[in-house]
Amino acid sequence: MTWSTGLLGFAAGLLISVATAPVGVSGAMFLLPVQLSVLGVPSPAVTPTNLLFNVVAGPGPLLRYRKAGRLGGPLARLLVAGTAPGVVIGAVIRVFAVPGPRIFRLLIAALLLPLGPWLWLRTLRPPHGHRAGQPSHRTTTALALVVGVVGGIYGIGGGSLLGPILVGRGMPVATVAPAALASTFVTSVVGAATYALLSSTATGDIAPHWLLGLTCGLGGLVGGYLGARLQPRLPENALRLLLGAVAAGIGALYGVQALP
Repeated sequence: MTWSTGLLGFAAGLLISVATAPVGVSGAMFLLPVQLSVLGVPSPAVTPTNLLFNVVAGPGPLLRYRKAGRLGGPLARLLVAGTAPGVVIGAVIRVFAVPGPRIFRLLIAALLLPLGPWLWLRTLRPPHGHRAGQPSHRTTTALALVVGVVGGIYGIGGGSLLGPILVGRGMPVATVAPAALASTFVTSVVGAATYALLSSTATGDIAPHWLLGLTCGLGGLVGGYLGARLQPRLPENALRLLLGAVAAGIGALYGVQALP
């Protein structure tokens, strides 16, 4: 890795994390196309490299949320209980079944493109007569398991998928963001370790690009802390609209990249 590649990776991780940490998203989904198209990380090695970014970057926003007394609680435990085993399943699928990137871009686009406008609509025109509440514990864990599988396949922690869904159901961003980032961090540790083990039993570019992942992660560590510090200064509706924009932006980006 050249110094210019490392500097670009650090800057990308920092800028992306500043924008995404306030809404509980690590930024790995925006970073992944940068790694593929700009930094030249091959597939499927880009997936564990992205998970390594989450591992290094995660403590930044989590430390800030802990200082503010907003880290922990039942939601974080439910999300981790589902996403941790899911990411292992997803890693196995990624390595042995479908290593090509196009199908995953289509999958992410199909998941996130509708979520963004749905969240905008529920923010600007909330349902009359009732307020959607937190899903049951069983539903939350099942959803987290599915998201964990997707995260293991594509190298994301899952916050970018779980966040819009839970916030769209009426949960406040201030509650969802720390829990989603905690889930992202734990599952990324599990996922990166799984890929490291699989690299010894399968052929191809499977192991993470350690130096690049660490460099991007250091940028995310700083940016995530700054973004989490920014969150209390933003009103709830602004955070919900920002989360919808993040979801729609990621979906559109991957949809365009999946075109022939």
